[in-house]
Amino acid sequence: MTKLSVNINKVATIRNARGHNLPDLVQVAKDCERFGAQGITVHPRPDERHIRYQDVYDLKDVVTTEFNIEGFPNTKFIDLVLEVKPTQVTLVPDPPGVLTSNAGWDTLKQKDFLREVIETFKSAGIRTSLFVDTELMNIEHAAPTGADRIEFYTGPYAEQFDDNKEKAIAPFIEAAQRAHQAGLEINAGHDLNLFNLAYFKQNIPNLLEVSIGHALICDALYLGLEETIQRYLSCLK
Repeated sequence: MTKLSVNINKVATIRNARGHNLPDLVQVAKDCERFGAQGITVHPRPDERHIRYQDVYDLKDVVTTEFNIEGFPNTKFIDLVLEVKPTQVTLVPDPPGVLTSNAGWDTLKQKDFLREVIETFKSAGIRTSLFVDTELMNIEHAAPTGADRIEFYTGPYAEQFDDNKEKAIAPFIEAAQRAHQAGLEINAGHDLNLFNLAYFKQNIPNLLEVSIGHALICDALYLGLEETIQRYLSCLK
């Protein structure tokens, strides 16, 4: 079964809007696990507009499933990850101030940089994943960086799904096959939801993990967090 990692950035956004500790991010992480989530994802950004660096430290000894930290590997981020030692670090090519992750790595142009960063994390026993698109060149050059996994940026899939789901999934199937041949394990995330997740899972057989935040928290406003997590897990069976 593909694992569900709940991205709790949006919970932090709500908390930060009032400047207090409501909702309690740590308690939400515990509840997500209690309701069946197999992982917790956070993506601290330099401006700390949602997840704060202190949140990551607070979650370190709380998360009992897989802990996944996403972000751009600047010095501060690298130091954070090495101190916390999560299960997985997902490297994302976010420029400063970007609203949300919306592109994958150019793994050819950034290969030497990524190789050095990944070696640092792997030496500390941390699994590494690279956020990538379906460009086959980027898949092929991800393997020589030493990454254990790739995480597909699934924004384009979600955008095209309602119009033509077969066309939307086609490049991901080809890219997944290429990744499997290269010895890379596969994660996915961005704009996956209760309408498009099951179809994605059905067509990407080697999918190990999905990271979902925005859509899941939106659904929880109507369905409640426990029911929402159960519905997402059902999509992954």
